[in-house]
Amino acid sequence: MKKSNLFIGLIYLFVGIVCLVIVLNFESKMESLLSGFAGAGICSGAVILWKYFYWTRPENKDRYKEKIENENIEIHDERKTILRDKSGRYAYIIGMIMISVSIVIFSIIGSLNIMENSKLIILYLGGFLVFQYIIGILIFKHLNKKY
Repeated sequence: MKKSNLFIGLIYLFVGIVCLVIVLNFESKMESLLSGFAGAGICSGAVILWKYFYWTRPENKDRYKEKIENENIEIHDERKTILRDKSGRYAYIIGMIMISVSIVIFSIIGSLNIMENSKLIILYLGGFLVFQYIIGILIFKHLNKKY
């Protein structure tokens, strides 16, 4: 495993700890956001570091080589590359349609003064992000079975 993974894990962990220290020592309107960053930084940094130390053990080196070879084959497979591109394009088109409809809906909600705080938009955008990811995977799996 590359040394850069170790450094990235340490950076994530450091940023998470810094955010946690700020949340615990200072009162701010950004506490909830910084708490989320702290949790994300600490957890993802710990996972990256665990993976680094796990795969760099001498008894796991052969399995890691095999894993990397299989990943390279999957990544550079021409058929799967084309299918990934197609599924990304379809997910992009579906996302553009959803954004267009959302603009109209949020415009109507705004002009009727129904929504006064931005939590609904933030939740919607978070859901939209998850939707885009899932629809891309589903389209890829469908295309993979089809072709």
